[in-house]
Amino acid sequence: MTESREARERLRWRCRRGMLELDLLLQGFLDRGYAKLNPGGQQVFENLLDYPDDVLLELLMGRSAAADPEVADVIEEIRITDSH
Repeated sequence: MTESREARERLRWRCRRGMLELDLLLQGFLDRGYAKLNPGGQQVFENLLDYPDDVLLELLMGRSAAADPEVADVIEEIRITDSH
């Protein structure tokens, strides 16, 4: 397995959460939107995977807003990707 493929599989594993809604959103974004992000955006996405499930769900559902504009941008990209 190449490093790139290994890295993608590690990300896929990290997208698996304790909530089905998060699994679907994060894995869907990994499949359809992650590659479109610039390297900085990809790093922000990877950092989001460290957030607790409840915080991440609140952000992705739009019930809370990220203070960091870069995080807010990636959250919006995930939400847009999910709606298509």
